[in-house]
Amino acid sequence: MGYTVLADRHQMDDMRNRFGPRAGLEGPFNFSGRVLYYDAKEGQYYDPLTDFYVEQSEMDAIHNRLMNTLRG
Repeated sequence: MGYTVLADRHQMDDMRNRFGPRAGLEGPFNFSGRVLYYDAKEGQYYDPLTDFYVEQSEMDAIHNRLMNTLRG
């Protein structure tokens, strides 16, 4: 199985510089411009801009949009 990077390199570098690593969280991950971290302890994605965990239904919608983009 392979993968495709959908963001350009400069956008990814800016994201990493702005958000950076956080203790206890994996990421940052860019979901179509929305930066999220994964909290393995909670089993949920965390949004640093709102300071809330993302609901599973919203993550399902994000995942479906991403998969539709990959399918082209």
